[in-house]
Amino acid sequence: MKKLYVLYIVLVAFLTGCSLNSTGNSDNGNLPGSDRDIHGCIGSAGYSWCERSNQCERPWELAKKEGFDNTLEQFEAHCQS
Repeated sequence: MKKLYVLYIVLVAFLTGCSLNSTGNSDNGNLPGSDRDIHGCIGSAGYSWCERSNQCERPWELAKKEGFDNTLEQFEAHCQS
């Protein structure tokens, strides 16, 4: 009976170890926030690069702060100035 428990524990440990990648996560590298662009902006969090401010910005927050319409065209026009 003890041998069966030991075998069960070993099997569970083996299967758990096989399901994890090298960082200890079961994800395939698709962790939240892992989608940074060349400027380091995290697209999944709503950030885009703005040349004008020289930093990652959320378009809707910048539109409200700077007083322009919350559209892609207005964001690009503002950030390219």
